[in-house]
Amino acid sequence: MIRLPPFQLVVPGSLDEAARVLADAGPVASLVAGGTDLYPNMKRRQIAPAVLVSIAALPELQTVRQAADGGLAIGAGITLTSLADHPLVRKQFGPLRDAALDISTPLLRNMGTLGGNLCLDTRCHFLNQTEFWRHALGTCMKAEGDICRVAPGGSRCWAITSADLPPLLIALGARVQLVSTRVERKISLSELYRDDGIAWLTKAPDEILTELIVPSLDGMRAGYLKLRRRATFDFPALGVAAAVRVGADGVVESARIVLGAVTSRPLDMPEAQRLVGERLTTEAIASVADAMQRNAKPLHLADYTHSYRKRMVNVYATRLLERLAQEQEPAAAPR
Repeated sequence: MIRLPPFQLVVPGSLDEAARVLADAGPVASLVAGGTDLYPNMKRRQIAPAVLVSIAALPELQTVRQAADGGLAIGAGITLTSLADHPLVRKQFGPLRDAALDISTPLLRNMGTLGGNLCLDTRCHFLNQTEFWRHALGTCMKAEGDICRVAPGGSRCWAITSADLPPLLIALGARVQLVSTRVERKISLSELYRDDGIAWLTKAPDEILTELIVPSLDGMRAGYLKLRRRATFDFPALGVAAAVRVGADGVVESARIVLGAVTSRPLDMPEAQRLVGERLTTEAIASVADAMQRNAKPLHLADYTHSYRKRMVNVYATRLLERLAQEQEPAAAPR
């Protein structure tokens, strides 16, 4: 059995107290809610925070409310199960519910939180191993070494994003709220990420992601598909999300496609703009999917070979866009 390293657990009673504790503890502290990603990483000694600040029980982070623009404001502490089961999500945001239900297993969704999935650590075959395994190989840049085993001649870590919700939420134009003792700010969800396997978040260490704001679908067709070896539990080897607005005349007015598990951040695909002004025909979809396959460059650090995952960019983008082309209304009904 691999045991957790020693740490001090602090359980603040409010969001303000949590922000103060995090600021006072400094870089030796980490936030924890469900812990479904953090604790395994600690067991493998990828990280070893001396202080864990638990925000799992903070009522401020458990709310779901209708936003002024008709969208939803969702507390970052809500579990993935509660997110998928919430009446407003079931009624108004079917694509988000479906994506949440594609994450891991029911037991882990009962523990894992929305904020945890948005801030999920990057992953790599060479990193997510036991400490003994990494040392036998020669260590890893992200853990305790100075070499990236994916690209040994490079100067950066190529660990990939492995979260399911960010691609879809970025495609929908979601924003997040960040709170600290210094400042409270809102940024687009896309701005939360950078293409760096080690420093994959732009969020400062003392900031807490408190809320997700998702704009109203308002006729938008959206969805998410993931490639994985097993039908449950597995992280995505590839994620494809799309949000398309089609006018009454059948012509695409806006389109956004975002890939997950390809680079260290969710990857916006500019090829989606080829759909604007076109109908979602087989030819238009094939043109976009072919271009995405040519330009996507998945590395060999997830399940399946990189060449197979590159081919699946085309396959999964085609499947998703064809499904959206057949929709008459945004998918909102529970499955």
